[in-house]
Amino acid sequence: MLDQLDTPPLVVLWRVMDTCNLACPFCAYDKRLAFPRSAASPAEVSRVIGLLAGLQQAEGRKVMLSWLGGEPTLWQDFGRMTDQAAKAGLAQSLTTNGTTLGSSSLRARLADQFDEVTLSVDAIGQRHEDLRGWRGGFTKLERWVPKLAEDALAKNSALRVRANVVLMHDTLGEFENLCAVLADWGVSQITFNQLGGRDRPEFFPQNRLTADDVTKLKRVLPGLRSRLKSRGVELLGGDPYIGRIADSAKNVALKIDDCQVARNFLFIDEKGNIAPCAFVEDYFGVTTADVQSVAQFSAIPGQLCAIQKRCPADACKNCMSTQQFSKFATEIELRV
Repeated sequence: MLDQLDTPPLVVLWRVMDTCNLACPFCAYDKRLAFPRSAASPAEVSRVIGLLAGLQQAEGRKVMLSWLGGEPTLWQDFGRMTDQAAKAGLAQSLTTNGTTLGSSSLRARLADQFDEVTLSVDAIGQRHEDLRGWRGGFTKLERWVPKLAEDALAKNSALRVRANVVLMHDTLGEFENLCAVLADWGVSQITFNQLGGRDRPEFFPQNRLTADDVTKLKRVLPGLRSRLKSRGVELLGGDPYIGRIADSAKNVALKIDDCQVARNFLFIDEKGNIAPCAFVEDYFGVTTADVQSVAQFSAIPGQLCAIQKRCPADACKNCMSTQQFSKFATEIELRV
């Protein structure tokens, strides 16, 4: 049996719904967009939780079930499924827009059951509210996020409060100040990614990072990392990740012929499609319904890697998956 301390966890990111309550002009799930919305089957999610628990026990490898949307906390079965995952011994994480953090019961659930919560915060004050279509939202986050951090501390919880920032041309200049604000809120890790163009191509051209923007980002990162570190906050992201952002800003494509992401990361959409990332969610023809045993689930990573190597998807001609790079590299990894 493998030692969990020496084996990378398997992260299973499940987009359980494509419904959201905000109106972000850069997001495919903007509430203003007219398309049929769907959600994962709670019965199927429940069944797969059982398989993941069995996989964790059989392989001696930590499994983290990461909830994604839309806004996953709006899913009517969120509480019941997270209770089941916690009882099954799975680690859990959540990516949220923060609109539901005013609920003390939700904050308690996160502090009790979760290892990590990632908040999407892109700018300061009114600018963030305009980008998200959430009047008064930043002021609410200023109250609610510190309460979440305080709740976790009071419970001696292992919960890590993380923030992710989408960097855009017009917001890059306040990234340093935003990081300082997030540190004030009790956030202990900060990640970032560049604005992508796949979801809303009409928004992308005027708001994408330029090559000059990335040069500025490279210049400020070392000092910013140091200042945040002195406050107990990690700013994640390694050199390969920054290099990929720079190449993207110059429209340099990166072809991936032998993707190994699925070894440690699986993406499942609300229909049950399983893939190495959201950019190829329905390409592989593998669904949760096809997986009826722990052994079958254990074989999925190798199966997906083999298919990708034999016949890469069109998206692999210019990989945009942050899992392919070092977005989540820590300070220790950055020094190695």
